[in-house]
Amino acid sequence: MRYVIPSATLDTLRKLHRASEPDVLKPLLDHAWPSPDSRERIVDTASGLLADLRAAQARGWVNQFLQEYRLNSSEGVALLSLAEAFLRVPDPETADLLIADKLGDADWRAHTGQSNSRLVNTATWGLVMGRALVGEGEAGPLKRLLSRAGEPFVRQAVGAAMRMMGEIFVMGRTIDEATKRMARPEHRGFTASFDMLGEAARTTKDAERYFQAYVDAIDAVGRHAAAGHSVSVKLSALHPRYEVARWNECVPALTEMLEALSVQAARKGIALTVDAEESERLEMSLEIIGAVATLPALRDWDGFGMAVQAYGKRARPVIAWADGLNRVMNVRLVKGAYWDSEIKRTQVEGLGDYPLFTRKAATDVSYLAVSKDMLAAKNIRPAFASHNALTVATIVEWAGNSRDFEFQRLHGMGDGLYERLVRENGYHCRIYAPVGGHRDLLAYLVRRLLENGANSSFVHQLADERLSEEEILADPVAKIAAVGGTRHPSIPLPVELFAPQRANSMGIDLADPAILSATATAVNRPLTAAAPAPVGDVAAAIGRAHAFFPTWQATPLDTRAACLDRLADLLERDRDHLMAICVQEAFKTIPDAIGEVREAADFCRYYAAEARARLRPVELPGPTGERNTLHIDGRGVWATIAPWNFPLAIFLGQTVAALVTGNTVVAKPAPQTPRIAAAAVALAYEAGVPRDALVLVPGGPEVGAALTGDARVQGVAFTGSTATAKRIARTLLEDEARPIVPLIAETGGINAMIVDSTALPEQVVADVVTSAYRSAGQRCSALRLLLVQEDIADSLIEMLAGAMDLLTIGAPGDPTTDVGPVIDRAAYDKLMAYREEVRPRWIKTVPVPAEGLFVPPTLIRLNAIEALDREWFGPLLHVATWRAGELEKTIARVNAKGYGLTMGLHSRIARAAEVTEAAAAVGNLYINRSMIGAVVGSQPFGGEGLSGTGPKAGGPHYLYRFCAERAVSVDTTSAGGNATLLSLDEGGI
Repeated sequence: MRYVIPSATLDTLRKLHRASEPDVLKPLLDHAWPSPDSRERIVDTASGLLADLRAAQARGWVNQFLQEYRLNSSEGVALLSLAEAFLRVPDPETADLLIADKLGDADWRAHTGQSNSRLVNTATWGLVMGRALVGEGEAGPLKRLLSRAGEPFVRQAVGAAMRMMGEIFVMGRTIDEATKRMARPEHRGFTASFDMLGEAARTTKDAERYFQAYVDAIDAVGRHAAAGHSVSVKLSALHPRYEVARWNECVPALTEMLEALSVQAARKGIALTVDAEESERLEMSLEIIGAVATLPALRDWDGFGMAVQAYGKRARPVIAWADGLNRVMNVRLVKGAYWDSEIKRTQVEGLGDYPLFTRKAATDVSYLAVSKDMLAAKNIRPAFASHNALTVATIVEWAGNSRDFEFQRLHGMGDGLYERLVRENGYHCRIYAPVGGHRDLLAYLVRRLLENGANSSFVHQLADERLSEEEILADPVAKIAAVGGTRHPSIPLPVELFAPQRANSMGIDLADPAILSATATAVNRPLTAAAPAPVGDVAAAIGRAHAFFPTWQATPLDTRAACLDRLADLLERDRDHLMAICVQEAFKTIPDAIGEVREAADFCRYYAAEARARLRPVELPGPTGERNTLHIDGRGVWATIAPWNFPLAIFLGQTVAALVTGNTVVAKPAPQTPRIAAAAVALAYEAGVPRDALVLVPGGPEVGAALTGDARVQGVAFTGSTATAKRIARTLLEDEARPIVPLIAETGGINAMIVDSTALPEQVVADVVTSAYRSAGQRCSALRLLLVQEDIADSLIEMLAGAMDLLTIGAPGDPTTDVGPVIDRAAYDKLMAYREEVRPRWIKTVPVPAEGLFVPPTLIRLNAIEALDREWFGPLLHVATWRAGELEKTIARVNAKGYGLTMGLHSRIARAAEVTEAAAAVGNLYINRSMIGAVVGSQPFGGEGLSGTGPKAGGPHYLYRFCAERAVSVDTTSAGGNATLLSLDEGGI
C-alpha cells in the first residue's frame, strides 16, 4: 500500500518551500539563540577543538597542500580542474593537452618553499618542473633536461598524483578494501557509513549497476556487523528518471528497491541511511522513506535512517515528520550538498524564492535550531555531520551528559576535530566513507572540495591566517539577527535578476507536485476560441498601418515602452491560457510552453528597457555656435513573419521590437499557429497598442508574398527557413523603384556539438538529449551533428543510447512527455522519408505511439562530417568522430558548411574553449552546457552566413535595425551672434 504524507505536514512543507528568508529565520533565531552562560562554555569548548584541528592540519601534508593551494587561487582552481578530468582521459595526446592547460599558466614558483611540509614543497617543485616542460614560452636548461624524459614522464607523475588524491578522499576502490582500511589504527574508535560513489544514474544500466553495488556493500558490511559500520544509499543512483513528473513511475520502483535493501540490511544486522537529494525531490523522498519506515516487517529494526539538509527552509518540519513515524529513525543532519546548483536552478526557472538560505550563517542557524529539535525528539537517534568546531561545541553543550547520538565527518576532511571527543570523552563519530573507482571519484571530489574550499566554509576560514579565533567562532545567530535575516545582497530573487533595468519573467515550479498537477489540468482544457480565418485583403491591412504610422511615430517613446511593459504583465496574467494554446496548437510540451510565455514576456520588458535607454535623441559634439543632434525614429510599416516553432515568443519579439521603435506592424503568424498569435495581439490591444498600429494577417505563403511585395512595407523581420529568407530578399530588391529596406532574417543551421575526451560523459549525454530531442528537435538552435573524439565515441554513444531508451514520446500535455509530435503531416512525411533513406546508418532509435505525427528520436552514424549538408528539422541526430589534436581542423570543417547559428563544445581544456571561441563562425557558442534555451538579454540569439543576417534578437543592437537615424544640425548664431561664446567669463583669472 502506498504511504501518504500527512496533509498537515505537506501543507507546512509547501508553505515554507519558497517562503521569504526573514520569515523562515525568525522562529529559528529564537530557537537557536544560546544563553550568555552557555555561549561562554560553547566558545571555550570550540576553542579547544580549534586547537586540535590546527594541530591536525599541521601534521597532515594533505591538509597543508590544500591550504597552500586554496580554491580562491588560480593554482587551486587549476589543480581542481586537473583532478576532475585527468583520470577519465583515455588518450595520451589529450591528457598532455589537459596537463599543459592546467599547469602551463599558473604561477607555481610563487608557492616554492612556502609550506611547512617537505612533501608539499616537493610537490610544488614537481609542479614548477611540469610547467617548465608544458608551459608556453618556457625555455632554458630545465626544459631541455625535462624534455629528455618527455611528456610521458609528466603524464605518469600527474596520474600518480591524482590517484593519490583519490586515496585521500575515497576509503577504498571496493567495499572489501574500504572495510579493511577502516580497521587501521588511525580509525580506532570510529565507525563508517559507506557510500558507493555515483552522483546519479543516467541509464537503466547505471541504475542496475548501482543497485548491485549496494547489495554487495550491505553483504560485505554485514559480514562484520559487530564493527558497527553502515551503508548510505542515494535514491537518484537507483532510478535514472527520479523526477517529480515521473512520480507514478519512479516512486513505486524506488520504494520496492529501498525495501529490498532495507530488508537485507535488517537481516544482516547493520544500519542503512538514505542520503539527501536536491530540494525538488523532497516530497518524493519522504513518500519513499515513509513507505519503507512503516512496513510492519521493519518496524522493530532500529537501523533505518535518512539525511536532512539544514540549508533547506523545510528542515524543521521534516524532522517533526520523521519523529512522528512512531519508530526509531536515524537522522543524519548535514548542512547541504547542492547549494550552488539550487541557487542557479531557481534563477534559471524564474521561481518565486529560493528553497534554501542564501547566507552561510543562516544555514548554521538552521542547523542549530534543527539540532535542538533532534536532541529533544522522542523517536530520533541524531547524527550530526559537521566540520565546524563551533557547531560541534554547541551540540556538546546542549546534549549535556547524553551520549545517545553521534557525530559524523567526511573521510579525508575534518581530521583532528573528533579524535579527543571520541577517545577521551566517550562520544561516537562515524566517518562518511566513499567507496569506488577513481573514475567515480571525480564528481564527488569536486563537490566536496568546493564545499570546503568556499570562502564562507569553516574549513576555509580555519586556514585563513588573517582571521582571528574570535572571528572564526563568531555566533551565527547574532550575525543573522544583525541583518534581520535578510537574503544575501549578492543573490537577488529571480524576479530581480535583471534589476533595475527590468523584471525577470515568472516561471512555474514544476517540481512542486501540486503545481504540476494544476498546470497539467490547465493546459489540457479544451480551447473555445476558433482559429482566425486567413486575411483576404493584405493591401488594406498594410494601408491601415501605413496611414497610422505618423500618429504612432509621434507617440512619446515612454508611452510606447509602457505598452510593452503592460503586455508582459498580461502575458503572465493569462499564462495558463496561452500555454494551453501552445500545447494544443503547436504541440509544445509543458516545460516548453512555460518557456514560450516567459520568453515573450522577457522580450517585451527587455525591448521596453532598451528603447528607453538607447532611442533618446543624442547631442553630438561640434564647433561653437552649432547644435548637432541625432534622432532615432521609426521607418514606417514593418512586416513581421513568424515561425510555428516559437509561435508566441518570436511572433511577439519581432513585433514589439518594431512597435517600440515607432513603426507600425503588419504581423503574419505561421499558418499552423494562428490562434496563439491572435491571443497575443488581443493582449497587445488590451495593453494599449492601437489597433491600427498592429494588424494581424493570418494566412499561408500567399499572404507572406503579398506582404513582402508591397512597396509601402519599409522593413521585414522574418524567422524561418534559409530558402524562404532568400526569396524575401530577392522580392525586396526586384522593384527598382522601391527603396532599399532592411531585412532581419533568422534562419536555421547544421548545429554541431564537439566533445573531447576530457568531457564528463554524464553531463554530455544530458546536454545532448536536451539539445537534440527536446521540442522534438524543432528548434532553430537544436543539435543536429554530434562530433565525438574517437577515443571515447563507443562508450559515449552507448550511454547516449541508454538515455534515449528513457525518453517518453507522447501527448504534449502529459507531464511525463519528453518528446511530442512534429508540427504537421508535411514535416512528418519529409522527416520519415529521410529517416528511412538512412536506415542502414541507424545507431539507435526508440519506439513511438502508433497514432499521431511522432517521429522516432534517432541517432544516425556518419562516416564524415561532410556527409551532412542540410538541416533536418526534427528529432534526428547525426554523429561522427574526430581525432585528438584536430580540434581546429574539425571546427573548420563545420564552418565550411556555410551555416552559422549555434555550436557547442564539451571540454575541460580552457585552451580548447579559447580556440573554439576564436574559430567558430557561429552566432551562439555554448561551452559545457546544452545548446538550446537562449535567454533574452543574457544570450542574444541569431546566426550568420546561411543562418541569418543579424542583429541578434534579445540583444543590445537589435532595436537599431528597425530605426532610421536622422542628424539635425542647427546654426545657433544665425540670429545675430554667438551669445554663448560672447558671454564666457574670464575662466578664473
